[in-house]
Amino acid sequence: MQPLLAQLPAVSVVVPCFNAERYIAVTLSAIQAQLPAGSEIIVIDDGSTDSSAARVRAEFTDVRLITRPNAGVAAARNAGIAAATRDWIAFCDADDVWLPGKLAAQFAAVAANPGCRMSYTAWQVWFSSEPEPATAEVAALAGVERPGASGWIYPELLLDCVVWTSTVLAQRSVFDEVGVFDTGLRIGEDYDLWLRASRVTRIERVPRPLALYRQHPASITRSAPRDNYRGRVVQKALDTWGLTGPDGRSADAAAVRAVLAGSWSEFAYTQLGAGQRSAARRSIGQAFAVDPLHLAGWKLWLRSLLP
Repeated sequence: MQPLLAQLPAVSVVVPCFNAERYIAVTLSAIQAQLPAGSEIIVIDDGSTDSSAARVRAEFTDVRLITRPNAGVAAARNAGIAAATRDWIAFCDADDVWLPGKLAAQFAAVAANPGCRMSYTAWQVWFSSEPEPATAEVAALAGVERPGASGWIYPELLLDCVVWTSTVLAQRSVFDEVGVFDTGLRIGEDYDLWLRASRVTRIERVPRPLALYRQHPASITRSAPRDNYRGRVVQKALDTWGLTGPDGRSADAAAVRAVLAGSWSEFAYTQLGAGQRSAARRSIGQAFAVDPLHLAGWKLWLRSLLP
């Protein structure tokens, strides 16, 4: 083990897995390469119908494997949190890849901000069905800096989910305080949790892209949503805490209205594409309730009236 890793706190890494036999070996190997002493990896197989669990069991004997009926990624991550035995918890989906130095950089960011209990990093979207990234792809990210929201980021989160789950490192006490992933949300369960976390801790960003966010045909985020999850998550936060963060900074009210109205018009657009005209008009009405002058909403309304 590298001397630096031996000095870092132990981590429980939670890896939800559903039909990822093609990718999970690369994912787990990348995690293992940078784990501090005494750490653990917990794979939660969420009812896979392929050989994901068998591959983990055969090739990664030091990884804790939990198999359970399919209940969605939120429930799988929650099972991992419940099973975790270390004070720090990190997440990585079974088809994503951590890049070298991720955990060390995050612990350095946390240590530089006393009282901070959570960190995330910049990332690179990776359009690939290949199990392993090319060396040149990883090398191209060396030295790249992508600054973003850091610290008490509640106002920034109201405008966008700037935190990506496969980069998150958080102290267990955060989940003890604000709860875990909402299993009632098919999409946006992570957004909802990071908004709650942003009320109780600084969330420090490492500006280097230290993870690859895989996008491929089976990615859940590529499928059409069944509800306006983004709008509902943001509205819930506004109803609970308003526009102002714990540090006294406030999000711009007009910008937040634009985000909310835009979320409803975007959802209406997907409904129109599916031929659901009446449902789309109801969603456009929700956009107008937030902002009666929402231009995209008026364009969609006219489109919904066309043959």
